Amino acid sequence: MLQDKITQYSAEINAFSTSNADELEQFRIKFLGTKGIIKDIFDEFKAVSPEEKRTLGKVLNEFKQLAEGKYQELKEQTAVADTAKGPDMDLTLPGEGFEVGSRHPLALVRREIIEIFNKLGFVVAEGPEIEDDWHNFSALNFPEEHPARDMQDTFFIKKATEKDESGDIALRTHTSSVQVRMMEAGKPPFRAIMPGRVYRNEAISARAHCFFHQVEGLYVDENVSFADLKQTLFYFVQELYGEGTKVRFRPSYFPFTEPSAEMDISCTICKGAGCQMCKYSGWVEILGCGMVDPNVLENCGIDSKQYSGFAFGMGIERIANLKFEIKDLRLFSENDVRFLKQYKTSLI
Repeated sequence: MLQDKITQYSAEINAFSTSNADELEQFRIKFLGTKGIIKDIFDEFKAVSPEEKRTLGKVLNEFKQLAEGKYQELKEQTAVADTAKGPDMDLTLPGEGFEVGSRHPLALVRREIIEIFNKLGFVVAEGPEIEDDWHNFSALNFPEEHPARDMQDTFFIKKATEKDESGDIALRTHTSSVQVRMMEAGKPPFRAIMPGRVYRNEAISARAHCFFHQVEGLYVDENVSFADLKQTLFYFVQELYGEGTKVRFRPSYFPFTEPSAEMDISCTICKGAGCQMCKYSGWVEILGCGMVDPNVLENCGIDSKQYSGFAFGMGIERIANLKFEIKDLRLFSENDVRFLKQYKTSLI
């Protein structure tokens, strides 16, 4: 009978004792394994009459708890015994600590830039790194003959042909493509920044790389002016580099903004006195900016007579160079642990 089996096996469990891990494992397999005694008894239990189930159900559960309790008890005793037998183990010695990691300097700068613009109401927008011609060039007012479309500046994945007129596909050369996608998908006002990695076919040196990181910004609404742009960027510089940092704007040209400007700040390394970083001018360019060209707004389905906006873009590597006084931007992508360990104190 099933009751007799349970009584017999219970006695065997109570009598079992060991401090050997292998013997304990055999006990577990015999009673608690997937093909063990307890599973077999539960399978037999399914075939008994309803009257017997009322009586045997409680007994069977107690039998299972007995086996599990015995195994757990012996397991703990065996672990203590194994620890005590360790000839070279001194439990009074202090433990070995874990080495604390560090954030990448570009990640630190990226986060700080995002936090500053978040205070002004800018949200973060992201987009694909592989882009078509429309979002990367045409919608941004790049003429067909613009040099940026040449193979020397852009990593093209697929070039349009007479048989395939779907357009060029390339690694994005700027995160301005995210601005186009945002304006196409929604309605003003827009207030967002677009951090991300971009790619350009350039020779790698201490001052240039074939990939780098940008943060671009866009603000489109009614009655947005160049004064709004200047005050936004002035606030950003004061927050990032300190209140004593000077700012100047120089006229420039970008296909997607008009008027356009480049913004310089007083060199944070020499404090304007002149050094190698600023080429002894006392000023360092950190970003380009301007009012969004009406053609770009119209390309994205926005009425340029009702809305205006400004845009700006900066390289995170350039910002990090000034903030941490790193002169060779190749260090950012070499994963040299000695270099990264310098930023252990910048985890929070």
